[in-house]
Amino acid sequence: MISVTFSPSVDYEGGFFEGYLMSATTNHKENVAIIGLGRAGTAIGYLLRQAGYPIVAVASRSHASLQDRIRYTGGRAFTADAYAEAASLATCIFITTPDDSIAPVCREIAQKGGFKPGDKVIHMSGAGGLDLLEPARKAGAMVACIHPIQSFADVEGAIRNILLSTFGIVADEGLRCWSAGLVRELGGIPFEVPEAIKPLYHAAACMASNYLATLIHTVEEIYLSLGLNRDEAMRTFWPLVSGTLKNIETSGSIQALTGPISRGDAGTIEQHIRVFREKLPAYLPVYCAMGLLTVDLAMKKRTLPPERAEIIKKILKGGG
Repeated sequence: MISVTFSPSVDYEGGFFEGYLMSATTNHKENVAIIGLGRAGTAIGYLLRQAGYPIVAVASRSHASLQDRIRYTGGRAFTADAYAEAASLATCIFITTPDDSIAPVCREIAQKGGFKPGDKVIHMSGAGGLDLLEPARKAGAMVACIHPIQSFADVEGAIRNILLSTFGIVADEGLRCWSAGLVRELGGIPFEVPEAIKPLYHAAACMASNYLATLIHTVEEIYLSLGLNRDEAMRTFWPLVSGTLKNIETSGSIQALTGPISRGDAGTIEQHIRVFREKLPAYLPVYCAMGLLTVDLAMKKRTLPPERAEIIKKILKGGG
């Protein structure tokens, strides 16, 4: 049994989590190889193992990753010079390397005979399409992408967060149902994404997670400029952030909107722009760009009359 400490709110060794996996759609339990033991690959390997899939091989360029993370996945360990050998031991191969490495790793495995007809080869890139796995397809494998719409700061957080996360799926026709069933066995929710617009789907996910982190950091920096330290800054504005997120979750983004733009307070916006220009001019373009989008949101909420909206737009465009 793997000894890992998790949040007490979810029992990863049994209980609800185990019951959720057992009640999910059951696929044939193929032997699995994980090529790339980053946070996502390690978490997926762990959850597949919990769902009853034999992890027969794991491979990584980093010896440290192999030594540290094989406890989550089990399986025979291989280094980068033996990716093809690792893949050859399985009928289901996950290539969970960084995005830019997926295509060359797949090509290398194919060139060295690591894929067999009938294999299933999967990557987890958010933006990448099935073309990244074309060498596997030419070798007779079926290919798919399953991408969790989730943020993974560390392995244990990834394992926790995957539960009930939505996965974007792009798959060969013969793997669509299988991929959806696999996602359910991981405790996720499948969502089929048209391959042609996959980069747009991924861009939205980046804005929801990465850009949100950047926005929060920007707010933090503004409070630091007032003389607070980072802990004090976080204590100051985090209840506001938390309350807003709760309002969005319960009422939706439109109804959750409050503040001076929603009220049509043009004078307040002018004050904001003036102080940004004087004290923190680097952040003024961000403030104005977000403000213009907020005007549109306030119009949708119907709290901002059209004539006030035009006034505020002119102020924001002039400020930016």
